[in-house]
Amino acid sequence: MGSSPYQNTVLQCMDSSHHQLRQLVQDACQHPSGSLQRQKKLTQLIRELTPRLWHTSDAYYADALQQTWIYFCRNLCEATTGRAYDPDQANPVTWLNAYLKRRLQDFRIAENAQRVTTISQSSLLKNRKGSDEGGLLDPIDRLPAPPDIPPWLDQVKNWATADADGSLSATYISHHPEVTAQRLILKRLPPETPWKTLSAEYGISVGTLSSFYQRQCLTKLRAFGQAQGYF
Repeated sequence: MGSSPYQNTVLQCMDSSHHQLRQLVQDACQHPSGSLQRQKKLTQLIRELTPRLWHTSDAYYADALQQTWIYFCRNLCEATTGRAYDPDQANPVTWLNAYLKRRLQDFRIAENAQRVTTISQSSLLKNRKGSDEGGLLDPIDRLPAPPDIPPWLDQVKNWATADADGSLSATYISHHPEVTAQRLILKRLPPETPWKTLSAEYGISVGTLSSFYQRQCLTKLRAFGQAQGYF
């Protein structure tokens, strides 16, 4: 059974759209990095791509989208912070949506970790307040109740500590073999060690630590979480 005129029209529009985007990419990449000409083409591409990207109502969507555009500008024509875009593998919309969804997952992981920390702190404050207002209590009752830690957090900690295949300890910041993915993941699990503290401890800038964590640690955490069915 043949396609209807409507289906043919839709397919023709999609082909035309993809061809237009591909042409814009080629036009942008023919200009030197940092040039005004490339910047204009990138801006035009962003205008064309924005309404076609994945969208959610998450509070952190804007931050994830901003990271996606930074990645887009740095890796569309040449590999700067990741693998360069390959037009033979995917169209720009598919390529960017894949990256955007990964960043959204990273924010969800961070949000869950922050929620655990908040719950733990609230539990401690509640127990302390109850002891102060309750008058004379048994000393045992004055001890703060252990915070409720979800099972997945223990599983993540056990996975990172064991590092069964050695991939976490084998991944480290360039010229700093002591700062491994394993060590940073464990340091950033609730209660997180602040980036400033880690920067002072290792003598590495916060930006370098954070970038390594985003590119390497969160990628491995996400893969583990997907294998365990957390999301």
